[in-house]
Amino acid sequence: MSLMAAAGLPHHRGAGGMAEPGAGGRVNWHTVRRVLGYTRPYAGKRNAIFAVTVLRAVQKPALAWSIGAVINGPITGGDWNGTVWGAIGFMAWAVFTELTFHFRQRWALELGESVVHDLRRDVYAHLQGMPLAFYHQTKLGRILSRVVTDIEAVRRGVQQVFFFSLLLFGQMAGTAALMVAYNPALFAVLLTLAPLLWWAQRHFHPRLARTSRAVAESQSRLTGHLAESVRGMRVIQGFGRQERNAATYDGLVGRHAENNVAFADESARYVPLLDLNSQLFLGALLAVGGYGALHGWTGMQVGDLIAFFFLANLFFQPLQHIAQLNTQAIQSMAGAERVFHLLDTEPSWRDDPQARALPDPRASIVRGVVRGGARGVRVEFDRVTFSYEPGRPVLHEVSFSAAPGQTVALVGHTGSGKTTITSLVAKLFLPDAGVIRVDGHDLREIEGASLRRQMGMVTQTNFLFSGTVLDNLLLARPGATLDEVRAAAASLECLDLLDALPDGLHTVVGEGGRSLSLGQRQLVCFVRALLADPRLLVLDEATSAVDTLTESRLQRALARLLAGRTSFVVAHRLSTIRAADQILVLDHGRIAERGTHLELLGNRGAYWQLYRQFALAEERGTGSGIHPAAL
Repeated sequence: MSLMAAAGLPHHRGAGGMAEPGAGGRVNWHTVRRVLGYTRPYAGKRNAIFAVTVLRAVQKPALAWSIGAVINGPITGGDWNGTVWGAIGFMAWAVFTELTFHFRQRWALELGESVVHDLRRDVYAHLQGMPLAFYHQTKLGRILSRVVTDIEAVRRGVQQVFFFSLLLFGQMAGTAALMVAYNPALFAVLLTLAPLLWWAQRHFHPRLARTSRAVAESQSRLTGHLAESVRGMRVIQGFGRQERNAATYDGLVGRHAENNVAFADESARYVPLLDLNSQLFLGALLAVGGYGALHGWTGMQVGDLIAFFFLANLFFQPLQHIAQLNTQAIQSMAGAERVFHLLDTEPSWRDDPQARALPDPRASIVRGVVRGGARGVRVEFDRVTFSYEPGRPVLHEVSFSAAPGQTVALVGHTGSGKTTITSLVAKLFLPDAGVIRVDGHDLREIEGASLRRQMGMVTQTNFLFSGTVLDNLLLARPGATLDEVRAAAASLECLDLLDALPDGLHTVVGEGGRSLSLGQRQLVCFVRALLADPRLLVLDEATSAVDTLTESRLQRALARLLAGRTSFVVAHRLSTIRAADQILVLDHGRIAERGTHLELLGNRGAYWQLYRQFALAEERGTGSGIHPAAL
């Protein structure tokens, strides 16, 4: 959690990041149309909801009118039979009204669920297509907030706000028409309150919009900090930072509470003001209508006055709901704006529309991990420059060539550009300048997915998904048989280690693989990469979490499995890179030296210095490999 986040200050995004949309107070009709666009696949149900909404909007005013008609007719005339039939008709109409309500409520909930389903699907698909730069520059909490909190706000907008608002406005319009029919003079009394209603809407809507967006933003920061804390709990507890972390969280909770109170304060002023308007009108109606009924003014009867009171209640009752729906509408609008802002965030780069699949010679070969017969690829870097942030390059005009089947080891101090080169090889990023070629094809002209289908990758993060060991292995080749999986593990001489797990390959690894040791996770990732029968291997500190005994077993298997495959190896242990065909020594994003292990030792340059550090560490018994800062 950054200090800016802890202090509640705004974040600035870099290229590819996700900024927040503006916090205007007006209705964004473009956003409304986009939300309604998600109802098009369900047009039949949507139109049925419109129909029952219009029907229900006239049903309740009709009930109030029927009461006045029964009072002025059968009751005033002393007609008992007419009164009974009037009551029966009223109850039958009331039952029909509730039946309409049932279908309006049910279909609206189903439509809202369908819209949210499609919206979540689109957001997830969009996130899948965003490059790594986006995730480097966007907090996890913001993404989670968009997918969970903001889309739930859109659900409320569709299910509760939109159709219910149409119902309430329709009810008010139908009620107003009947009130004019009963007595235009009394309806004119109601119109005198219209300027006050207009002022309340004009005054409070921007305030509610602003405070609602502040609530959503503080909620996003809170979610982000919580997600980061849970993922980093080992570090927090390891350094005894619980109190400091709790203090940061308490500050974010306090800011969120302040925003909620501010929003509630504005709502608490707005809603009672609307209620006061209705009470003022009822008081005026009681005085003016009572005088008219007692003195026969404009032919008003007692039944008319009673019906007018019922109608007045039906007219003002929606105002209370509209005030509450107004706050929900603002929250839904803000949530929809943020969701669509995420969907509109363009990737910092994407495959060229004319990009073609990288030819795969394995298509004519019977696949078999154990045989390892796939031909490697040729990789060329031609004056490649790359930067994560504009103006701060991490690679400077790097040029080298890896022949098919060669193993290229990358060594250098932390931050020298080793992992950046492997990421560029995998087309997880594109260079700022220069050209990367794979089998003679410009990387920009190759479909990234087709390249990565011919790759195997193991990184130091050794991430595993929830599920079993076998589930994680099959990510590389979903169609692989159990025998092929076991053969891959056997070729790495680690099948016995995987079989030794509580349930063997069917052992549940837990979230992130937490039920396995670091070394076990590393082995699973290694087998997963090799199961893909790759032409190109990227091993980024792939043996950093494996003990010396296990690594010695892996080295023997690697000698066979790397044969015929082009490999890029970033390692902390000298044993992993000693047999490399080519070693690139990187220094601040430039290639300082290149050659084989023996050639570089003979040069007595940067690599020789690193080797001396390694030898000195061995003499002192401080470890079995080069210091992590060196290789």
